[in-house]
Amino acid sequence: MSALLTAALSAAERGWAVFPLRPGTKRPALHGETACPRTGPCTTGHLKWEDRATTDPDRIRAAWAAGDFNIGLACGPSGLVVVDLDKPKDGTDAPDGAANLSALFERAGQPVPRTRTIRTASGGQHLYFSAPAAARLHNTAGTLAPLVDTRAWGGYVVAAGSVIDGHRYEIDGPALIHPLPPLLHQALTPAHPTPGTAPAATATAPVPVAHPCRYADRVLQREREAVRTAGEGKRNTTLLASVRAVGRFVAWGDLLRHEVEAAFQGEGEALGLTAAECRATITSALNWSIRTCRPRPEAA
Repeated sequence: MSALLTAALSAAERGWAVFPLRPGTKRPALHGETACPRTGPCTTGHLKWEDRATTDPDRIRAAWAAGDFNIGLACGPSGLVVVDLDKPKDGTDAPDGAANLSALFERAGQPVPRTRTIRTASGGQHLYFSAPAAARLHNTAGTLAPLVDTRAWGGYVVAAGSVIDGHRYEIDGPALIHPLPPLLHQALTPAHPTPGTAPAATATAPVPVAHPCRYADRVLQREREAVRTAGEGKRNTTLLASVRAVGRFVAWGDLLRHEVEAAFQGEGEALGLTAAECRATITSALNWSIRTCRPRPEAA
């Protein structure tokens, strides 16, 4: 039995839903929607990686029998919130994600939480927490602090045992998983406006509360697919263009900014872009779109 299959089965034994990633990468080894054969598990419609992630040992053995796949761990179905602590990518001695998270807890007068920790291939860390039962949290990018991202519903992480650029993801420190600390739970839970009061305006978006818009949802899905299928050498430029195309709907209040950021962050990282690259591109694109967006009646 290969080490990767063993690691995938070990994760599944803990109740964590896994799926294969392309060997040596962070990208799902599953067909996209445009290439979906509509057979097998997709007979009634295309299933994305979050839907196909599994704890079934027979399905896992069958999948990993086809190759030495890395292991994707779907956070939402696994009941996890994973805090991703990155290293600066520009070679500077700026504080990394771990230092920024520590500062966050120090300012609150609380100890830095200890929980299951995975050392990533780049030298960063993944902190695993059990997700709160009463909330359905989603991905964030830099919401808690610079170089601190989170993965929950709609997000996945590369699991322990996977190898990228010759570096293995390994358990580093505590193995036990603790609940998401209240400080992080509160920071990651979107605020709900008090009934009868108008939500406060933000500096970056004129309308902070999104309203249902099927067309906006369709455009978001179309642009996510464009990023997902971007070819080598065109990934960052495609990400920039796609986020700009969606940004007007954030300005108009049809989509929530943090949801758009999380959606494109996941797509960009799945392509192999670094978390920092994705975050910088998405922030720049959305700020530009919101700043230059015309009022809805004048828009084409």
